[in-house]
Amino acid sequence: MKLKTTLNLFSLSFIASYFTVANGATFTIRNNCPYTVWAAAVPGGGRRLDRGGVWNLNVNPGTAGARVWARTNCQFDGAGRGRCQTGDCGGVLACQGYGSPPNTLAEYALNQFNNLDFFDISLVDGFNVPMEFSPNSGGCSRGIRCTADINGQCPNQLRAPGGCNNPCTVFKTDQYCCNSGNCSPTDFSRFFKQRCPDAYSYPKDDATSTFTCPGGTNYRVVFCP
Repeated sequence: MKLKTTLNLFSLSFIASYFTVANGATFTIRNNCPYTVWAAAVPGGGRRLDRGGVWNLNVNPGTAGARVWARTNCQFDGAGRGRCQTGDCGGVLACQGYGSPPNTLAEYALNQFNNLDFFDISLVDGFNVPMEFSPNSGGCSRGIRCTADINGQCPNQLRAPGGCNNPCTVFKTDQYCCNSGNCSPTDFSRFFKQRCPDAYSYPKDDATSTFTCPGGTNYRVVFCP
């Protein structure tokens, strides 16, 4: 009887822990820009969002390496094939892979170490649209915003149609891309960091740019907050 009770308690504990860990998240993606954007998500696909448009995206627990971004100046045919000026993902409306720089990124991984979600705004692929990425449930309230006029103030060497490139995209050197794992801030990364202090400005910016919430938290991504 004691063994049976112990097994039952273990089973209940396992079931409870499974359901605690197995909470995914709902992402509410909103376009507040005065122009149309084509929201993109991996996983998730893509959707046209006119001004004020909203896309609710349910993401499975344990999802990692995920991101949401805005594409601009797109043209798609009835089959969902076409091209975007920024953030294009292989010429399709429903993205299966990541977008082309420059694009402002909301990145996340759900239910990771200690059942925490990790999330950030990254400018490592450059900048195209101002963004807010914030939790909106579970008592987690620390959000991130990147709303500076980076496109208007972009250094000449980094300018791109519709956006501002990260220096790694332009120069492709270890100094900017950190391919060897050793690199430091540069004048170009400081340009991004000064304008968006909470966002990744170069690949080794972890200490100031990664945020956490308990697993099961829901989030909002707002373009032009």
